[in-house]
Amino acid sequence: MSGSYTEPKIESTDAGSIEQPGNKVALAALEDEQSWSWFTIRTLITSGTGFFTDAYDVFIINLIVPMLGYVYFKDTNGHIPPGTEGVLKGMASFGTLVGQLVFGYLGDAYGRQKIYGMELMIIILGTFCCAMVGSNAKGATVISYLTFWRFILGIGIGGDYPMSATVTSEWASAGRRGQLMSIIFSMQGIGNMMASVMTLIVLACFKTAIIADVDNLDYVWRVCIGVGCIPAVSTIYLRLTMPESPRYAMDVEGDVEKANQAVARATSTAVDNTNTSAEDAIANQNAVADAKATRNHNRAFMEYFSRWENLKVLIGTSSTWFLLDIAFYGISLNQSYVLNAMGFIGNGTVYDNLWRTTLGNLTVSLLGFVPGYWFTVFLIEKMGRKRIQFMGFGMLTILFIILSVAFHELKKTVPLFVAVFTLAQFFFNFGPNTTTFVVPGEVFPTRVRATAHGISAASGKLGAILATFAFNQLAEIGGAPGEHAFLPQLLGIFAGIMALGFLCTFLIPETKGMSLEEIEQRGMKISEKATA
Repeated sequence: MSGSYTEPKIESTDAGSIEQPGNKVALAALEDEQSWSWFTIRTLITSGTGFFTDAYDVFIINLIVPMLGYVYFKDTNGHIPPGTEGVLKGMASFGTLVGQLVFGYLGDAYGRQKIYGMELMIIILGTFCCAMVGSNAKGATVISYLTFWRFILGIGIGGDYPMSATVTSEWASAGRRGQLMSIIFSMQGIGNMMASVMTLIVLACFKTAIIADVDNLDYVWRVCIGVGCIPAVSTIYLRLTMPESPRYAMDVEGDVEKANQAVARATSTAVDNTNTSAEDAIANQNAVADAKATRNHNRAFMEYFSRWENLKVLIGTSSTWFLLDIAFYGISLNQSYVLNAMGFIGNGTVYDNLWRTTLGNLTVSLLGFVPGYWFTVFLIEKMGRKRIQFMGFGMLTILFIILSVAFHELKKTVPLFVAVFTLAQFFFNFGPNTTTFVVPGEVFPTRVRATAHGISAASGKLGAILATFAFNQLAEIGGAPGEHAFLPQLLGIFAGIMALGFLCTFLIPETKGMSLEEIEQRGMKISEKATA
């Protein structure tokens, strides 16, 4: 095939010089590394703090929207119009979708080191501007500006998905990769929880002021949002100084020396470069130059996914994430019922309503949301990705059927109702919510890994947008606004969607214990067939 993309070949005319696969020894040391080095901890802090910030910034909007209503919508008794509220809450999802696609592409085209950190700077900018928004004397309001900056914030949050997943995957060993990626993703649960904790703290600090004048909530919601800048700012230096992934340096840039130096930083056993000759150094420089001259990310992507055996995996990772997020975000429709059933109903005063609603969200998070993540962290390397995903989709199908068929009966038995809802939250996270993030960060070769992860994540976000807007409207069929009269039937639809997710899981391979070198070699063989 004339002009087609080929993998960089690192070789020399000198038999003792750089040659594949000898130069892969350092990468093998990384794959076999089992100790918890400082660099491993640094990677967890660098990537995990980003996901903590992502979840905090996404979830905090649900807690501050009632405050915005009390401050800026007094003429409607503190209720923001449904259309305005939906756009305000959903705009970050649109930004996230854009960020996932754009940063996934950039991460493959220009390298992890050049791009990683840019998404966090966008998050910091977006968060700060959300906290500081004002309104014009005429025209644009606080809500308008807040909606715009939520979109910008979403772009940064979206960029964090493919970048952090890829960076963590490529710095991890084969036996711990799934666990490390799960730890990174589990920080979403902690961020979700801390959004409620911080809101409770700020509400407590302003209690007297709020009771005296409800307009003091204008300080509360700004502080709650602004706190999200702190973890992001604290790790921006670590991201900007993160070295290039050894996988990207070796497999895409063809730079053996850079890859070896990177591996030496990450492993307990340093790579010996003392015997490197001048000829080897020149050969490495030539290999880097050749790889740069022949590299074409667009062509590489098209060629790799022109093969059905590769495309079906991308369809599998994208479809399962899309289907998951429809139900994952749709189940939030049921949260108001759970909070009411558990007794988290205010006495009618502004402060008490906000306090009890926030406390209820914290309780729901602690019951099922956070524990599910950590079950995955400890069991993913034992059970495997597909097994956990099959189990999660299967259990969610059953639980949604129960919730749909016995919805009204369950509401009469509060402990049982809360138990079924909590189990659903648990199996989302000890199930496909975590594995749909992990698998696309492993299963594709280095040259397309970030792009493919971005596409998969964006597919999920498309499902979230569908749930937020279309399914919210669907829940109102047959009743007055706010009653969610069609919710039992909607939960039945979610059961069918989870069953479809179970079937789509057959499209993805198991990556448990598989080294990235094995995945890379598989990709190279397919490329050789395509160019033959």
